[in-house]
Amino acid sequence: MLAAFRRDLQAARDRDPAARSSLEIALCYPGVHAVWAHRISHRLWEGGFTLPARVCAALARVLTGVEIHPAAMLGPGLFIDHATGVVIGETAEIGTDVTLYQGVTLGGTNLDRGKRHPTVGDRVTIGAGAKVLGPITIGNDSRIGANAVVVKPVPPNSVVVGVPGQVIARSRPRTAAAPPDLDDTLMPDLVGTGLQSLLRRVDQLETAVNGHTARRDVRPSEAGVWSGEDFSI
Repeated sequence: MLAAFRRDLQAARDRDPAARSSLEIALCYPGVHAVWAHRISHRLWEGGFTLPARVCAALARVLTGVEIHPAAMLGPGLFIDHATGVVIGETAEIGTDVTLYQGVTLGGTNLDRGKRHPTVGDRVTIGAGAKVLGPITIGNDSRIGANAVVVKPVPPNSVVVGVPGQVIARSRPRTAAAPPDLDDTLMPDLVGTGLQSLLRRVDQLETAVNGHTARRDVRPSEAGVWSGEDFSI
């Protein structure tokens, strides 16, 4: 368990540029405290001390804002950044070196007593506010975008965005040796891309029929910026 605690500290240092020392992390990071409390409550749960395990988990929720059922299985190197509002259900399983941001839910979709929560693979990043629901599997080296709602299995090396979550295969698959996948600026915009594609298709059709493209007021610039004059803002 001490080795797992040290691994959790190192994960926070590696993935949070605001961290200045291991002592600061150990004293001030509620996400780390929540993971440590879970490792204790999970040991109690496996030992048959289910009530003390639930009490430990409840105290951790009050102190950290993170709710993790003591039966959930958390792999080494888990880092919960900012922590507040994270919920991890009873039958959830999380792999190695996973990163969760605030507001993430690994929840269930039914009242069955069996497996009803997600299984998250190794080196997965789940963005702020994302909801991963049901007994689905999130493949290794995948990324779930902020506020995405995922209810279907995700293959390895995928990106998921939107509500409901749309799976996008990576054009450049990641490897186990790659650095943590934390850059939000690289997330795709499926709605914007689809709209741009439709506008280009309309231009092509108008040119083929009329020999020129009609002017349309509502369209983004080449840089992808929409004109504020077209909207009531």
